[in-house]
Amino acid sequence: MFNETYVKLYFAQMVTGLDTKFVGLRNLRKLKYLGKFHPFDLDFKKHCEEGTLPNYTVIEQRFFDIKLFPANDDHPSHDVGEGQKFVKHVYETLRASPQWEKMLFIITYDEHGGFYDHVPTPTVGVPSPDGLVGPDPYKFQFDRLGVRVPTIMISPWIERGTVVHGPSGPYPTSEFEHSSIPATVKKIFNLNEFLTKRDAWAGTFESVLSRSTPRTDCPVTLPDPQKIRPREADENVKLSEFQEELVQMAATLNGDCYKDTYPDKLVENMTCAEGCKYVEDAFEKFRENCENARRSGTDDSEIVIPKGQQRREPAIKKSFASKIISCFGFNS
Repeated sequence: MFNETYVKLYFAQMVTGLDTKFVGLRNLRKLKYLGKFHPFDLDFKKHCEEGTLPNYTVIEQRFFDIKLFPANDDHPSHDVGEGQKFVKHVYETLRASPQWEKMLFIITYDEHGGFYDHVPTPTVGVPSPDGLVGPDPYKFQFDRLGVRVPTIMISPWIERGTVVHGPSGPYPTSEFEHSSIPATVKKIFNLNEFLTKRDAWAGTFESVLSRSTPRTDCPVTLPDPQKIRPREADENVKLSEFQEELVQMAATLNGDCYKDTYPDKLVENMTCAEGCKYVEDAFEKFRENCENARRSGTDDSEIVIPKGQQRREPAIKKSFASKIISCFGFNS
């Protein structure tokens, strides 16, 4: 993980960065990282105005479609207009910050939205991240990339209208893909090692910051996005498969992953509103447990386990999408 002094994650409903198959093995769950998670609505604008954003910042969207707080993650059937409003808000907040001339704002997606793409997906020379093989009957090798995804980079250090097609390395078959983000972070901040073989192979994009002086003509505000969906959010619909996985992930924070209802019965017949409340309550419980552990003198390097629960690996339901997530996305 990155040096603790320059990472923050701003979230709206749930911190997806805490996802794990092995509850006890994720660095982000260590007690010393508790202060790195911040509510987006409360802290992001404040930190931007103060000029106290760290060197590396991750922003999470709202994944549950609630009447008062509509989802802005662009997942079906959410209003993509809300997603564009979110982008506008983040951009304008960054643009007004005294740190603007030190910023690279990256907007990317985990898939292409289902639209036809004429460019074949790369299948040659793509390393498996960690050598793991998928289950029967396909035994997927994780040695290919998926469909292209849109990625936007915004910075006063990028020439207007820049379009980037492909990297020049580090390997002849290297592509821009999701692993390019940690690969670029490693290169810019001179970190010691790569996370996997995949980010060691991925192209880096620091060369897109090609100007010798920052631009001064970047717009201060963006046009207001049009509302796409005519109706308000229906928070009583059943959870989507992705939202079910978020709830199951939250269950690893509050200890429900050790109950007989986990994973399937936990989310059975759960509504969107109920799922949203569940994940918010689970994360708050995780915070409380961490604060109590800190007050009792627990070492900062420890991972806090829900009180009364044994330290074991809960069973995780894996969707097809989560099994192939490592091969999603490249730019050409």
